[in-house]
Amino acid sequence: MIKILVTGGLGFIGSNLINLLLNKKYKVLNIDKVSYASNFYNTVKFKNNKNYKFIKCDLNNSKNLKRIVDKFKPKAIFNVAAETHVDRSIDGPKNFIFSNIIGTFNILEIVRKSKKKIKLIHISTDEVYGDVLSGRSKEDDAYKPSSPYAASKASSDHLISSYIRTYKIDANITNCSNNFGPNQHPEKLIPKLIYNIINNKKLPIYGKGINSREWIYVEDHCEAIIKVYKSGKPGEFYNIGSNYNINNLLVVKKLISVAKKKIKLGKNVKIKFVQDRPGHDIRYAINSNKIKKKLKWKPKTKFMNGLEKTFDWYLNNQKYFSKFNKTDFLKRLGKKND
Repeated sequence: MIKILVTGGLGFIGSNLINLLLNKKYKVLNIDKVSYASNFYNTVKFKNNKNYKFIKCDLNNSKNLKRIVDKFKPKAIFNVAAETHVDRSIDGPKNFIFSNIIGTFNILEIVRKSKKKIKLIHISTDEVYGDVLSGRSKEDDAYKPSSPYAASKASSDHLISSYIRTYKIDANITNCSNNFGPNQHPEKLIPKLIYNIINNKKLPIYGKGINSREWIYVEDHCEAIIKVYKSGKPGEFYNIGSNYNINNLLVVKKLISVAKKKIKLGKNVKIKFVQDRPGHDIRYAINSNKIKKKLKWKPKTKFMNGLEKTFDWYLNNQKYFSKFNKTDFLKRLGKKND
């Protein structure tokens, strides 16, 4: 049985990835530092699986991390762990530097010095490319990050790229568009809107809602990550996206149309435009032709189908919201989104 180590497996993408790996009969070790965005509720469905194990570990604790890797002897490391919320990176960049850059460096050093070959799959973001007012970003386009979060991810990508060239490690970097689906922290746009709809609150949108994002259902993203692990060419970058762009205002309107079929909407469920984020990129869009052509992957879930499945999940798992720090969570509900 192939052993896979997943970092950040208590989070959104990490937990969905682990669930898929276990279904595909891999043995998985989940390491997570248990931060504000971590949630053990995300692992309920597989926590008793004999092929799953969790260990609390901060990637900045290099000695503990090395001890865990040496004992588990993974065939590959899927580095999903990251500080990801743009607003938080603007409020306090320091944690993003430590988690996203130093944490990645510690993984790289373990991979570089390992006596047994370990393949590294590093999950990054389309935000490293910055504003894309027209067209779509390709893997060889220059990075132009706008936020401390995007800059920290760009830095980790460059660091890995240097290790690929200098030390000949076996690694791939995937840059994905905006994910949505079950298990996502409610500070993010879609789960936040769902929470507010269910709880009869106003729906905050930055500026005029014109900011456009490319959305992909999380299970499709995870399938692509595994495809890169199995078939990706060593050293290659792969963009992962749906080719479906939509602005934030339309996201809200489509979500309301889904909600109307599920529940009776309260009178406070209305769009509320709030002050825009500093340095807010207008549009992200990536070209995913490489992974589609070279690795024969393509997304399966249409946006509206994914939106309906996502709404259903949060509606049926409302206790999920209670698992977070309510003071911090409620503070951000009315004015912040991603």
